[in-house]
Amino acid sequence: MTNSHQRLYINIDHVATVRQARRTVEPDPVAAATICEEAGADGITAHLREDRRHIIDDDVYRLARSVKTVLNLEMANTAEMVEIALRVRPYQVTLVPERREEITTEGGLDVTRDPAGLVASITRLQAAGIGVSLFIDPDERMVRASRDLGATAVELHTGTYAHHPTDEMPLRALQAAAALGATLGLHVHAGHGLTVANVGRVAAIPAIEELNIGHAIVGRAIFIGIAAAVREMRVAMDAARAST
Repeated sequence: MTNSHQRLYINIDHVATVRQARRTVEPDPVAAATICEEAGADGITAHLREDRRHIIDDDVYRLARSVKTVLNLEMANTAEMVEIALRVRPYQVTLVPERREEITTEGGLDVTRDPAGLVASITRLQAAGIGVSLFIDPDERMVRASRDLGATAVELHTGTYAHHPTDEMPLRALQAAAALGATLGLHVHAGHGLTVANVGRVAAIPAIEELNIGHAIVGRAIFIGIAAAVREMRVAMDAARAST
């Protein structure tokens, strides 16, 4: 039976999305982060995109000052973002692929494309005491390459599973990639498209230590409030974890 506590990090990007629709000051994603922590979140995730479509620089600096759990900063592997991370000093950076035209992150980072650039950034960030996770598809080659690059952790992209929750192949891919990552000494995280309805089978994977969930929490918060949405997700995760 799996008894270890699985961490829940709440991505507060889409609180900022609502704010940026009017370019005003409300709702404040930093205030949302505080409520999430009080409701039981183990960490806060925010993605600072190149186009600043939701989270903006000021949010990141305020989060760094106010988050009492840990801050996970998602970002592309660019010189600008690495410099910001070195100034902010989050607990963890998660390097993700990024394209301006995408609505949201559409897949994992191909960590074989620019290994030298990734190693340079990983080395700089880790030297500053920042853990580095790579957001990758659940693929053996990507998991092994992430270990070889020196990453602290991998976050497995759960989008394919989320869109096809009754298809066993995406789930088996997640299970195999998670087990391999743990065997290689990586911390294994997961996220993208997870909801209360589909989180159980991912939460039940023993090697997955942490889930990053955002859109479903913010969407549910419209109806029941963000604190209740966090607690609801926590209950669903814990129930799945206890059943394994």
